Amino acid sequence: MEIKRLTDGLSVSGQVQLDDIAKLARRGFRTIICNRPDGEAPDQPTHDEVEKAAAEAGLEFRYLPVTPGVVTEETAEAFRQALIDVPGPVFGYCRSGTRTTTLWSLAMAKEKSVVDILAATKAAGYDMTGVARRIANGGVTPTESVEDAHYQVVIVGAGAAGVSVAASLKSRKPDVEIAIIDPADIHYYQPGWTMVGAGVFDPQTTAKTMGSLIPRGVHWVKSAVAAFEPANNAVVLDGCRVVKYDRLIVCPGLKLDWSAIEGLEETLGKNGVTSNYRYDLAPYTWELVQAQKGGRALFTQPPMPIKCAGAPQKAMYLSASEWEKRGVLKNIDIQFMNAGGVLFGVKDYVPALQEYVDRYGATLNFFHNLVAVDGPAKTATFEVKKPDTDPERVTVEFDMMHVTPPQSAPDFIKVSPLVDAAGWVDVDQATLRHKEYDNIWSLGDVMNAPNAKTAAAARMQAPVVAANVAADIDGQGPQAVYNGYGSCPLTVEKGKIVLAEFGYGGALLPSFPKWALDGTKATRRAWILKEQILPPVYWKAMLRGKEWMVKPEKVTAK
Repeated sequence: MEIKRLTDGLSVSGQVQLDDIAKLARRGFRTIICNRPDGEAPDQPTHDEVEKAAAEAGLEFRYLPVTPGVVTEETAEAFRQALIDVPGPVFGYCRSGTRTTTLWSLAMAKEKSVVDILAATKAAGYDMTGVARRIANGGVTPTESVEDAHYQVVIVGAGAAGVSVAASLKSRKPDVEIAIIDPADIHYYQPGWTMVGAGVFDPQTTAKTMGSLIPRGVHWVKSAVAAFEPANNAVVLDGCRVVKYDRLIVCPGLKLDWSAIEGLEETLGKNGVTSNYRYDLAPYTWELVQAQKGGRALFTQPPMPIKCAGAPQKAMYLSASEWEKRGVLKNIDIQFMNAGGVLFGVKDYVPALQEYVDRYGATLNFFHNLVAVDGPAKTATFEVKKPDTDPERVTVEFDMMHVTPPQSAPDFIKVSPLVDAAGWVDVDQATLRHKEYDNIWSLGDVMNAPNAKTAAAARMQAPVVAANVAADIDGQGPQAVYNGYGSCPLTVEKGKIVLAEFGYGGALLPSFPKWALDGTKATRRAWILKEQILPPVYWKAMLRGKEWMVKPEKVTAK
């Protein structure tokens, strides 16, 4: 927490953690204002958690969330009014402090000169030049008036897809100037969190500093994206800065919408409610599994799409495997609450999975979508929408519950001109090129090709996009196509995995001959692949542009 003073009454910083709150009280702050929407990062405390910690420390709290780059005059006025209403001095925060500083700058536009605003923000380490232009232009900053950065290729997002495609493109075109835009300090190997929740991996092995992973020679623009202006070949950043491009690759991760479930944020990480979809909560899953000796355990799955559609049931299988090993399985009522109507979307793998459902005595509840949680009462409410029946709500008691949150594209994607009617980046599913803007490509979780949203899919997509962007730079047409490949290693017990590998339309796309590894059956070999081989392949190959077993298919002549 690096506190930066704007005025005697207001200081700002980037994201705070819960153990920072008492320190703020000791430093004399009397109010905390949060300007960061919940769910922007997997290690981010919710505003409800911060508010509770603030109350315990004797501090006032206000929640004024601002989507990156979408700082309206109304929000700025609400911020100005809050500074009047609450006791000071005030501490404000967002991801980096930029949104809070932007709010203050706009809020003070009628009270201070632009020169004074720029002086105060510059002294605090924030460049508000773009905001100053917005004030001077009556609230609008024309893109063409900003001193733009410009790169031949700009990549939005430095997750698995973004770093991989940057490395693959750099290996093909060493001299091309590439920038990758992402505000995160830490890069997570999210497929490992299932194993953390089962006590197999230490959480620290799933995280590395972002700076250590950005490919050599690639510029890292450490900022959040606010908006896209494809007509101007421009990306607008948080704080109104602009980055121009010749070609754009869009690949941020999904938004985890914890707040869509009533009462969930307040009880995550306590009252037996956990999720392997957050770095800080996966260890709590393992803690709960170890402590469980009886009662009811719920495992929820929201409507599709989600990251790794098999992850919700992976948590169920691994928990049941541990309970079986300790001889307490017979005392635990396992309920799988699935908003969908099938156990798994590719039918070839269902028989092997159903064997484990039966072995563990789990009950499958289809068309059950979690809508509310009462943590202290340990009850969960589900909306049940079975075909040809009226919707109803049922409330279920639990002792432990693993929640998979609803997921969607980030807000700055959903409101952009790049998306289809459903809010996903609109691409050709073979070339991954945008259907309207021919200098834009997308891969990973936010594009609309009908494939599984997994790291394995991104690993296959990255060489396709890199090959096609490189060809476009050379004045050629698309050279590679994506076949829809995705993989979901379904951890059905500790030591065995059903290795689901499939493409568009559910076509099986195994990486190994059946005699070596039959993915439709639970095997020890697949477990070894998941536990010992895939993590180093991710860190040392995929993120470094080494395209082992993922050479892209070539475009066939018509």
